[in-house]
Amino acid sequence: MTDTAPRTPRPAVELAADAYPAGSRYANEDLRPVPLADRRWTTYNFVALWIGMAHCIPSWTLASGLVALGMDWKQAVLTIALANVIVLLPMLLTGHAGPKYGIPFPVLARAGFGVRGANLPALVRAAVACCWFGIQTWIGGQGIFVLLGKIFGGWTGAAEVGGYPWTLWLCFFLFWILELAIIYRGMETLRRFENWAAPFVLVGAVVLLVWIANKAGGFGPLLHEPSKVGWGPDFWKVFFPGLMGMIGFWSTLSLNIPDFTRFGKGQRAQVWGQTLGLPTTMTLFALMSVLVTAGSEKVYGAPIWDPVALAGKTDNVFGLLFALVTVFVATISVNVAANVVSPAYDLANLAPKLISFRTGAIITGVVGVLVMPWKLTSTPELYIFTWLGVVGGLLGTVAGILIADYWIVRRTVLHLADLYVRGGRYWYRGGWNWRAVLAFVVGGVLAVGGSYSTLNAKGEKAGPFPLDGLIPFLKPLADYGWAVGLGASLVLYTVLMAGQRRD
Repeated sequence: MTDTAPRTPRPAVELAADAYPAGSRYANEDLRPVPLADRRWTTYNFVALWIGMAHCIPSWTLASGLVALGMDWKQAVLTIALANVIVLLPMLLTGHAGPKYGIPFPVLARAGFGVRGANLPALVRAAVACCWFGIQTWIGGQGIFVLLGKIFGGWTGAAEVGGYPWTLWLCFFLFWILELAIIYRGMETLRRFENWAAPFVLVGAVVLLVWIANKAGGFGPLLHEPSKVGWGPDFWKVFFPGLMGMIGFWSTLSLNIPDFTRFGKGQRAQVWGQTLGLPTTMTLFALMSVLVTAGSEKVYGAPIWDPVALAGKTDNVFGLLFALVTVFVATISVNVAANVVSPAYDLANLAPKLISFRTGAIITGVVGVLVMPWKLTSTPELYIFTWLGVVGGLLGTVAGILIADYWIVRRTVLHLADLYVRGGRYWYRGGWNWRAVLAFVVGGVLAVGGSYSTLNAKGEKAGPFPLDGLIPFLKPLADYGWAVGLGASLVLYTVLMAGQRRD
């Protein structure tokens, strides 16, 4: 069933305390709509959120990953800028439901997938976030490990456990505990942390840029280094999977951005905050990373893409401590916001009466360790083509269904109470909307069915997939996974829902 669409926009909606039975098994305090009085995030809060999330080690190294695959700096920055402009659109579309209804992503998904069926996209998103949480925690722990090694001699030469020094494992787990401690205190603590973390991290990046520029007397030959792939056919072979990979980097947030916008004062705050915060920040950060790397090549004779390794080159104790704190704050900022909030809500949606937001956060942390994140970022081929490409394809498929349901089928009109009860207009059949599930399966197969591995510099297969693709005839679509998944699921879901009776 679909809802009648009015021609004029409605203001923000608040759900009355008695709108659904207090004992509903599909609700708890974390999933309930945020009261209007508590929706107070401003444009600055959203800009700060994005600055805090974008300014991290993995996003710094995105440009380096593309350059490692043969692009020059201009091609890499162009690819990242275009990707973030593209991903901004679904970010704004799905984010609209947050300020209007005050609901998180898994509750929004109930409108299309069904009250029970929403667990399917929620668990897909949660699984991806758990992996990302582990990756970011591992990278942050490595950064702290390297910098502490410069401050305390012998730190990096400790006895190995499981192939790594025990001191690295210590940094990893201490970092892990601190992240969960912050999110355990709730979303208001996260908002305050992001407010001061964003400018601090930005200053840290500028300090690194000024420092290397001063040592180099300029940014060196890298800015003039020709592209290894040119602008011909070889470029497009890297560009499209690279573009989809960059979109995949933030496609996670394009789904669960309502988890944050539900606290927004209004649509203006979330629209301007995201527009000013995401594409500009990521593009400038990518450019900054390239300039710093160019300077490192001139000073040290070889490009140093890792900002932690570069900061570790200084012998100034104050500089090392500043870099240590910057890495610490930057990684916590992005990881807690991007990779703990979502699965905490998603897991709470699975069993609201058993799993709270805080319990979901702890489960996320445990799974993030169990996935062995140190293996997912071992090569740029595995990271960009395999991990980001497949993730982007699946999440793009879910985004297509959410956008089609909320904007095309329902014209942004939701009946909040029915999102929390059995037998309402979003119950469908047994709590599942088979049309959404079918659109997800078809879109997902088209998006990632042709996933393939590439050869690395040594001529070895880099990735878990066959060279000719899982489903060979779908291989040509694999390089466009996010776009294919979003477009296919959006169109199919809209067609399947077209004949349904309107309320």
